[in-house]
Amino acid sequence: MNKLAVTEAIFAIKNDKGLTWESIADAIGMSDVWTTSACLGMNSCPETEADKLISYLGLPAEAKAALMAYPTKEWDKSVPQDPLIYRLYEVVGVYGDTLKEVIQEKFGDGIMSAIDFSMSVDKEEDPKGDRVVLTLNGKFLPYKTW
Repeated sequence: MNKLAVTEAIFAIKNDKGLTWESIADAIGMSDVWTTSACLGMNSCPETEADKLISYLGLPAEAKAALMAYPTKEWDKSVPQDPLIYRLYEVVGVYGDTLKEVIQEKFGDGIMSAIDFSMSVDKEEDPKGDRVVLTLNGKFLPYKTW
């Protein structure tokens, strides 16, 4: 099986069993964001987590190699059409330069790691409409001079 076939199998099982990403994550002892990303093929699973996913979801044994394979992290370069994804794309388009300026003013010349990184998605109830709270937590990596 390749990553795409495993992802399709996971979606089918998830839908058939009425599972949530949170319930799958809880079953393997990982965060919902990391688990979802791994199930979508954008992260590789360590062997223990691959085994837990296979066991919990009832995936075939041949799914293990695909779950553990290092991903090629690529995506469509066109503007996303899905409204939720587009809005995140828009946030980076509108506020990307602002974030860069503020981060570099506080930390210096460098980047935020997407490798030494965690992310969470939370819901904040609000009488005017529930709020989406995204937390991106990446290590600062200064540019080196040599």
